[in-house]
Amino acid sequence: MLFRKQHKKVEYSDLELIDRYKNSGDPSYAGELFQRYSHLVLGVCMKYLKNEEESRDAVMNIFEKLLSDLKKHKIDHFKSWLHTVSRNHCLMYLRANKKFDLKYEETETEFMEMTYTLHHTEEKVSEESYVKLDECIDKLIEEQKKCVHLFYIEEKCYKEVAELTGYEMNKVKSYIQNGKRNLKLCMESQS
Repeated sequence: MLFRKQHKKVEYSDLELIDRYKNSGDPSYAGELFQRYSHLVLGVCMKYLKNEEESRDAVMNIFEKLLSDLKKHKIDHFKSWLHTVSRNHCLMYLRANKKFDLKYEETETEFMEMTYTLHHTEEKVSEESYVKLDECIDKLIEEQKKCVHLFYIEEKCYKEVAELTGYEMNKVKSYIQNGKRNLKLCMESQS
């Protein structure tokens, strides 16, 4: 009886694929890695851009960016890193297209002092700034995180935030105010 050796397709972990891509430069490793999470990237883009065509374009742009970023960064948790990159890409896209304004104003939107705090003289906010902001938002207590996200990212009014969260109006205002202060302190500590 003759036995044939069957080759089983090796399934690499995310980190193994990253290492193989970095060492060989073969984009098929990055492609396989991205393919695993492309549906999640599209979901993030749809959440922020709210337009299927723009979201699909963003997914392609994120993949292209991934090809260079994977070589530059040490990544321990690819899925969460890719989520952050995707969200930041969408926020930068919205800002560039004036759909999401991050300018410093002395109104309720002073939360976005990150442009003032991080880049006093630069017009554009770098992706690094968005990563820092994202990390600082993640450090907020859950109530502040929800309220800040709804108020500043989704541009809901106080009443809508209260309705969506079930928090009393005065609590919503307090969570937003305290969240804004905590974000400013966090951003300043990372400068």
